[in-house]
Order: sequence, then structure tokens, then C-alpha cells
Amino acid sequence: MNQLTTLDPFADAGFDELFRGFFRPVRASAQPQALAIKMDVKETDRGYVVQAEVPGVKKEDIQVTIEGNQVTIAAETRRESEQKDGERVLRTERFYGNLYRSFTVPVELDEQASSAKYENGVLELSLARKQPVAGRKLTIQ
Repeated sequence: MNQLTTLDPFADAGFDELFRGFFRPVRASAQPQALAIKMDVKETDRGYVVQAEVPGVKKEDIQVTIEGNQVTIAAETRRESEQKDGERVLRTERFYGNLYRSFTVPVELDEQASSAKYENGVLELSLARKQPVAGRKLTIQ
């Protein structure tokens, strides 16, 4: 017998992002919410290539940590604006604060052979697989 499923067109995350804040009034004074670091992960024969969007962040404020098979990307954005005389802020939507994303891959990573490059708001990580250690033969006594 066929199984029936319900289609919910509003359950897609893309639809949510399209209309996020659309119906909120302009005078809302709530702080902007932290954005998730969006990324693409590709597998190659040598390891993994990660492209993460971190716009508006200086490369000195980005930290990448590799521990075994876990990768952590942390960044800090700062508000660098000064209010001049005669100006008043009507709306502030730009996020400032700490961004954080952590993920795991199925194999151990080699921290020494991995590299990172940041250009035009995109952080590109080349994560190298750790070479398997050859087992040694035990002598029986």
C-alpha cells in the first residue's frame, strides 16, 4: 500500500530566508540575530575542500581549529561606525559579534598538511586526510 506524505511548501529553509523580516516593522529595535556560517564541502582524492562564507570579517579575526576529524571555524565581527553630529540611526541590521561553526568529517585530518585561504569574504580550507599508519607485525614469544 502507498504511504501518503504531506507537502509543506513553507518548510524549506530557502523560503524562510526569502521572507525573513519582511513583515517586521521598520521601527523594531531588536538586535540582529547571529548568522550561521554557510559553507560548501567537497571531497577530493587528497581530502576535503571547504568554502565558507564569512563576509565583512578581517582575516586576522578568523580562527580555524582542527582536532582529529573535527573542524571549527570561529570569527569575530566588530561594529566600526561612529555617529556624527546631526545623524541618527534609523535601522541597524548588520550583525556584529562572534560567529561559530563546527563540523566533523569521517576520517582523521592532517593539521600540518591542511591550509586556509581567505579572499573576498570566502574562507577556503584545504583539509588533507591523515595517512593511515601501517600496522606492525608482532613477534610471538
